[in-house]
Amino acid sequence: MTVDVVAVVGATGTGKSELGVGLAQALDGEVINADSMQLYRGMDIGTAKLNQVERRGVPHHLLDIWNVDRAANVAEYQKLARAAIAETAARGRLPILVGGSGLYLRAVIDDLQFPGTNPQLRLELQQECDRLGSEALHARLAAIDPAAAAAILPSNARRVIRALEVGLMSGGPFRATLPAPRPVLAALTIGLEVPRAVLNARLADRADAMFERGLVGEVESLEGLAGSPTASRALGYRQVLDFLAGRGDLSQAVADTVTATRKFARRQVSWFRRDKSVRWLDAADPRLLTMTVALAQTAGVRSDRQRPKSPSGQSDD
Repeated sequence: MTVDVVAVVGATGTGKSELGVGLAQALDGEVINADSMQLYRGMDIGTAKLNQVERRGVPHHLLDIWNVDRAANVAEYQKLARAAIAETAARGRLPILVGGSGLYLRAVIDDLQFPGTNPQLRLELQQECDRLGSEALHARLAAIDPAAAAAILPSNARRVIRALEVGLMSGGPFRATLPAPRPVLAALTIGLEVPRAVLNARLADRADAMFERGLVGEVESLEGLAGSPTASRALGYRQVLDFLAGRGDLSQAVADTVTATRKFARRQVSWFRRDKSVRWLDAADPRLLTMTVALAQTAGVRSDRQRPKSPSGQSDD
Protein backbone atom coordinates (compact mmCIF):
# COMPACT_ATOMS: atom_id res chain seq x y z
CA MET A 1 0.00 0.00 0.00
CA THR A 2 1.15 3.56 -0.70
CA VAL A 3 -0.48 6.84 0.24
CA ASP A 4 -0.83 10.08 -1.70
CA VAL A 5 -1.24 12.26 1.36
CA VAL A 6 -1.08 12.13 5.15
CA ALA A 7 -3.85 14.04 6.92
CA VAL A 8 -3.73 15.23 10.54
CA VAL A 9 -7.19 15.93 11.94
CA GLY A 10 -9.02 16.41 15.22
CA ALA A 11 -10.53 19.08 17.40
CA THR A 12 -9.12 22.55 17.76
CA GLY A 13 -6.41 22.76 20.41
CA THR A 14 -5.15 19.18 20.05
CA GLY A 15 -1.76 20.02 18.52
CA LYS A 16 -2.39 19.27 14.85
CA SER A 17 -0.18 22.07 13.55
CA GLU A 18 2.80 21.01 15.65
CA LEU A 19 2.49 17.38 14.60
CA GLY A 20 2.20 18.44 10.97
CA VAL A 21 5.52 20.27 11.19
CA GLY A 22 7.18 17.31 12.91
CA LEU A 23 5.92 14.90 10.28
CA ALA A 24 7.08 17.18 7.48
CA GLN A 25 10.57 17.28 8.95
CA ALA A 26 10.69 13.51 9.51
CA LEU A 27 9.20 12.49 6.17
CA ASP A 28 10.45 15.23 3.83
CA GLY A 29 7.01 16.74 3.57
CA GLU A 30 5.23 20.03 3.16
CA VAL A 31 2.07 21.19 4.92
CA ILE A 32 -1.15 22.01 3.07
CA ASN A 33 -3.52 23.99 5.29
CA ALA A 34 -6.99 22.52 5.84
CA ASP A 35 -8.26 25.06 8.37
CA SER A 36 -10.90 27.20 6.69
CA MET A 37 -10.16 30.29 8.78
CA GLN A 38 -6.39 30.16 8.31
CA LEU A 39 -7.05 30.80 4.62
CA TYR A 40 -7.72 34.44 5.55
CA ARG A 41 -4.97 37.04 5.61
CA GLY A 42 -4.48 38.75 8.95
CA MET A 43 -6.45 36.25 11.00
CA ASP A 44 -3.47 34.97 12.95
CA ILE A 45 -3.98 35.16 16.70
CA GLY A 46 -7.52 33.83 16.83
CA THR A 47 -6.81 30.94 14.46
CA ALA A 48 -3.56 29.91 16.20
CA LYS A 49 -1.73 30.22 12.90
CA LEU A 50 1.90 29.15 13.24
CA ASN A 51 4.40 31.97 12.71
CA GLN A 52 7.54 31.58 10.61
CA VAL A 53 9.65 30.47 13.58
CA GLU A 54 7.10 27.84 14.62
CA ARG A 55 7.01 26.44 11.07
CA ARG A 56 10.70 25.57 11.48
CA GLY A 57 11.50 26.01 7.82
CA VAL A 58 8.73 23.68 6.61
CA PRO A 59 6.89 25.05 3.56
CA HIS A 60 3.21 25.75 4.27
CA HIS A 61 0.65 26.10 1.48
CA LEU A 62 -2.77 27.80 1.40
CA LEU A 63 -2.26 30.15 4.30
CA ASP A 64 -3.26 33.82 3.92
CA ILE A 65 -4.73 33.49 0.44
CA TRP A 66 -8.07 35.31 0.84
CA ASN A 67 -9.13 38.72 2.10
CA VAL A 68 -11.42 38.62 5.10
CA ASP A 69 -14.31 40.24 3.24
CA ARG A 70 -14.85 37.36 0.84
CA ALA A 71 -17.05 34.34 1.41
CA ALA A 72 -15.46 30.94 1.90
CA ASN A 73 -15.68 28.70 -1.15
CA VAL A 74 -15.12 24.98 -0.62
CA ALA A 75 -15.11 24.26 -4.35
CA GLU A 76 -12.31 26.75 -4.93
CA TYR A 77 -10.39 25.40 -1.97
CA GLN A 78 -10.75 21.89 -3.38
CA LYS A 79 -9.06 22.94 -6.63
CA LEU A 80 -6.30 24.86 -4.87
CA ALA A 81 -5.54 22.08 -2.38
CA ARG A 82 -5.45 19.34 -4.98
CA ALA A 83 -3.13 21.47 -7.12
CA ALA A 84 -0.86 22.06 -4.11
CA ILE A 85 -0.80 18.33 -3.36
CA ALA A 86 0.04 17.46 -6.95
CA GLU A 87 2.77 20.10 -7.16
CA THR A 88 4.28 19.02 -3.82
CA ALA A 89 4.28 15.35 -4.82
CA ALA A 90 5.81 16.19 -8.22
CA ARG A 91 8.83 17.59 -6.39
CA GLY A 92 9.25 14.35 -4.46
CA ARG A 93 7.83 15.70 -1.22
CA LEU A 94 5.06 14.27 0.93
CA PRO A 95 1.86 16.37 1.07
CA ILE A 96 0.59 16.65 4.64
CA LEU A 97 -2.95 18.02 5.06
CA VAL A 98 -3.39 19.63 8.46
CA GLY A 99 -6.59 21.08 9.87
CA GLY A 100 -9.90 20.55 11.56
CA SER A 101 -12.30 21.70 8.84
CA GLY A 102 -13.94 18.37 8.08
CA LEU A 103 -15.76 19.35 4.88
CA TYR A 104 -12.60 20.92 3.45
CA LEU A 105 -10.64 17.75 4.11
CA ARG A 106 -13.31 15.57 2.55
CA ALA A 107 -13.49 17.87 -0.45
CA VAL A 108 -9.81 17.18 -1.11
CA ILE A 109 -9.64 13.47 -0.40
CA ASP A 110 -13.07 12.32 -1.58
CA ASP A 111 -15.04 12.60 -4.81
CA LEU A 112 -17.26 15.52 -3.84
CA GLN A 113 -18.94 17.66 -6.48
CA PHE A 114 -20.09 21.17 -5.61
CA PRO A 115 -22.86 23.01 -7.47
CA GLY A 116 -21.98 26.38 -8.95
CA THR A 117 -22.79 29.72 -7.36
CA ASN A 118 -24.59 32.87 -8.43
CA PRO A 119 -23.31 35.85 -6.38
CA GLN A 120 -26.18 38.13 -7.35
CA LEU A 121 -28.82 35.54 -6.47
CA ARG A 122 -27.00 34.79 -3.21
CA LEU A 123 -27.00 38.51 -2.34
CA GLU A 124 -30.72 38.80 -3.09
CA LEU A 125 -31.49 35.77 -0.92
CA GLN A 126 -29.35 37.13 1.90
CA GLN A 127 -31.18 40.46 1.73
CA GLU A 128 -34.51 38.64 1.78
CA CYS A 129 -33.35 36.68 4.79
CA ASP A 130 -32.32 39.88 6.56
CA ARG A 131 -35.77 41.35 5.93
CA LEU A 132 -38.00 38.35 6.56
CA GLY A 133 -35.93 35.94 8.60
CA SER A 134 -34.56 32.49 7.82
CA GLU A 135 -37.86 30.78 8.66
CA ALA A 136 -39.56 32.56 5.74
CA LEU A 137 -36.84 31.40 3.37
CA HIS A 138 -37.10 27.90 4.80
CA ALA A 139 -40.80 27.85 3.92
CA ARG A 140 -39.91 28.92 0.40
CA LEU A 141 -37.32 26.13 0.24
CA ALA A 142 -39.89 23.58 1.41
CA ALA A 143 -42.08 24.50 -1.54
CA ILE A 144 -39.39 23.78 -4.15
CA ASP A 145 -37.23 21.14 -2.41
CA PRO A 146 -39.04 19.38 0.47
CA ALA A 147 -36.23 16.88 1.04
CA ALA A 148 -33.63 19.60 1.56
CA ALA A 149 -35.97 21.58 3.81
CA ALA A 150 -36.58 18.49 5.95
CA ALA A 151 -32.83 18.05 6.47
CA ILE A 152 -31.99 21.70 7.24
CA LEU A 153 -33.05 23.55 10.38
CA PRO A 154 -35.07 26.72 9.68
CA SER A 155 -32.65 28.63 11.92
CA ASN A 156 -29.63 27.68 9.81
CA ALA A 157 -29.79 30.69 7.51
CA ARG A 158 -26.55 29.94 5.68
CA ARG A 159 -27.62 26.45 4.60
CA VAL A 160 -31.17 27.55 3.79
CA ILE A 161 -29.82 30.27 1.50
CA ARG A 162 -27.40 27.88 -0.18
CA ALA A 163 -30.09 25.27 -0.77
CA LEU A 164 -32.41 27.88 -2.26
CA GLU A 165 -29.59 29.19 -4.45
CA VAL A 166 -28.89 25.72 -5.86
CA GLY A 167 -32.57 24.96 -6.35
CA LEU A 168 -33.35 28.22 -8.12
CA MET A 169 -30.24 27.99 -10.30
CA SER A 170 -30.51 24.37 -11.36
CA GLY A 171 -34.15 23.48 -10.86
CA GLY A 172 -32.86 20.36 -9.15
CA PRO A 173 -32.58 19.25 -5.52
CA PHE A 174 -29.90 20.37 -3.11
CA ARG A 175 -28.01 17.50 -1.45
CA ALA A 176 -28.43 18.31 2.22
CA THR A 177 -26.33 15.38 3.41
CA LEU A 178 -22.91 14.25 2.25
CA PRO A 179 -22.60 11.07 0.17
CA ALA A 180 -20.67 8.05 1.40
CA PRO A 181 -16.89 8.52 1.11
CA ARG A 182 -15.41 7.75 -2.30
CA PRO A 183 -11.70 8.55 -2.04
CA VAL A 184 -9.87 9.99 -5.02
CA LEU A 185 -6.63 10.20 -3.03
CA ALA A 186 -5.12 7.44 -0.92
CA ALA A 187 -4.81 9.03 2.51
CA LEU A 188 -3.46 8.01 5.88
CA THR A 189 -5.58 10.03 8.30
CA ILE A 190 -4.29 10.55 11.82
CA GLY A 191 -6.74 11.82 14.44
CA LEU A 192 -5.49 13.46 17.63
CA GLU A 193 -7.58 12.81 20.70
CA VAL A 194 -7.51 14.55 24.07
CA PRO A 195 -9.78 13.75 27.05
CA ARG A 196 -12.66 16.21 27.09
CA ALA A 197 -11.88 17.64 30.52
CA VAL A 198 -8.26 18.22 29.54
CA LEU A 199 -9.25 19.78 26.22
CA ASN A 200 -11.83 22.04 27.87
CA ALA A 201 -9.18 23.39 30.24
CA ARG A 202 -6.73 23.81 27.38
CA LEU A 203 -9.27 25.74 25.31
CA ALA A 204 -10.00 28.10 28.21
CA ASP A 205 -6.29 28.81 28.62
CA ARG A 206 -5.97 29.28 24.87
CA ALA A 207 -8.79 31.83 24.77
CA ASP A 208 -7.18 33.82 27.60
CA ALA A 209 -3.86 33.76 25.74
CA MET A 210 -5.47 34.93 22.50
CA PHE A 211 -6.92 38.01 24.15
CA GLU A 212 -3.67 38.71 26.01
CA ARG A 213 -1.74 38.54 22.73
CA GLY A 214 -3.95 41.21 21.20
CA LEU A 215 -6.94 39.57 19.55
CA VAL A 216 -9.03 42.73 19.98
CA GLY A 217 -6.42 44.81 18.17
CA GLU A 218 -6.18 42.21 15.40
CA VAL A 219 -9.94 42.34 14.86
CA GLU A 220 -9.89 46.15 14.79
CA SER A 221 -7.19 46.06 12.10
CA LEU A 222 -9.11 43.75 9.73
CA GLU A 223 -10.97 46.02 7.34
CA GLY A 224 -14.18 44.45 6.09
CA LEU A 225 -14.31 41.74 8.74
CA ALA A 226 -17.60 42.85 10.29
CA GLY A 227 -19.45 42.51 7.00
CA SER A 228 -17.82 39.27 5.96
CA PRO A 229 -20.26 36.37 5.44
CA THR A 230 -17.69 33.83 6.66
CA ALA A 231 -14.71 35.29 8.50
CA SER A 232 -16.91 37.31 10.86
CA ARG A 233 -18.28 34.05 12.27
CA ALA A 234 -14.84 32.70 13.24
CA LEU A 235 -14.37 31.71 16.86
CA GLY A 236 -13.12 34.64 18.90
CA TYR A 237 -13.60 37.11 16.08
CA ARG A 238 -17.39 37.01 16.30
CA GLN A 239 -17.21 37.54 20.06
CA VAL A 240 -14.78 40.46 19.72
CA LEU A 241 -17.01 42.07 17.09
CA ASP A 242 -19.90 41.85 19.54
CA PHE A 243 -17.76 43.48 22.22
CA LEU A 244 -16.66 46.28 19.88
CA ALA A 245 -20.32 46.85 18.95
CA GLY A 246 -21.18 47.37 22.61
CA ARG A 247 -22.81 43.99 23.14
CA GLY A 248 -21.21 42.96 26.44
CA ASP A 249 -17.87 43.65 28.07
CA LEU A 250 -14.46 42.10 27.41
CA SER A 251 -14.82 39.42 30.08
CA GLN A 252 -18.06 38.34 28.45
CA ALA A 253 -16.31 38.13 25.08
CA VAL A 254 -13.66 35.85 26.57
CA ALA A 255 -16.25 33.64 28.28
CA ASP A 256 -18.37 33.43 25.12
CA THR A 257 -15.28 32.49 23.10
CA VAL A 258 -14.51 29.63 25.49
CA THR A 259 -18.09 28.35 25.35
CA ALA A 260 -18.31 28.54 21.56
CA THR A 261 -14.90 26.91 21.10
CA ARG A 262 -15.78 23.99 23.36
CA LYS A 263 -19.01 23.40 21.45
CA PHE A 264 -17.15 23.58 18.15
CA ALA A 265 -14.55 21.09 19.37
CA ARG A 266 -17.31 18.61 20.25
CA ARG A 267 -18.77 18.96 16.76
CA GLN A 268 -15.34 18.37 15.23
CA VAL A 269 -14.85 15.19 17.23
CA SER A 270 -18.30 13.92 16.22
CA TRP A 271 -17.55 14.63 12.55
CA PHE A 272 -14.22 12.83 12.47
CA ARG A 273 -15.42 9.92 14.64
CA ARG A 274 -17.84 9.02 11.85
CA ASP A 275 -14.87 8.37 9.55
CA LYS A 276 -13.77 4.81 10.30
CA SER A 277 -10.53 5.28 8.37
CA VAL A 278 -9.11 7.69 10.97
CA ARG A 279 -6.31 6.26 13.11
CA TRP A 280 -6.72 7.85 16.52
CA LEU A 281 -3.68 8.60 18.68
CA ASP A 282 -3.24 10.13 22.12
CA ALA A 283 -2.09 13.70 21.51
CA ALA A 284 -0.28 13.74 24.87
CA ASP A 285 1.75 10.58 24.23
CA PRO A 286 5.45 11.51 24.17
CA ARG A 287 5.88 8.94 21.38
CA LEU A 288 3.26 10.64 19.19
CA LEU A 289 5.61 11.71 16.41
CA THR A 290 7.47 8.40 16.41
CA MET A 291 4.23 6.43 16.25
CA THR A 292 2.83 8.59 13.47
CA VAL A 293 6.02 8.26 11.40
CA ALA A 294 5.86 4.47 11.89
CA LEU A 295 2.23 4.40 10.71
CA ALA A 296 3.18 6.43 7.65
CA GLN A 297 6.05 4.13 6.81
CA THR A 298 3.82 1.09 7.21
CA ALA A 299 1.38 2.75 4.79
CA GLY A 300 4.14 3.09 2.23
CA VAL A 301 5.72 6.46 3.00
CA ARG A 302 9.51 6.32 3.19
CA SER A 303 11.51 8.59 5.48
CA ASP A 304 14.25 8.78 2.83
CA ARG A 305 11.99 10.06 0.06
CA GLN A 306 13.92 11.16 -3.03
CA ARG A 307 14.44 14.90 -2.99
CA PRO A 308 14.35 16.79 -6.26
CA LYS A 309 17.70 17.74 -7.76
CA SER A 310 18.90 21.29 -8.25
CA PRO A 311 20.24 22.39 -11.65
CA SER A 312 23.75 21.54 -10.42
CA GLY A 313 22.71 17.93 -9.91
CA GLN A 314 22.93 18.16 -6.13
CA SER A 315 20.02 17.62 -3.81
CA ASP A 316 18.46 20.86 -2.62
CA ASP A 317 19.34 20.27 1.05
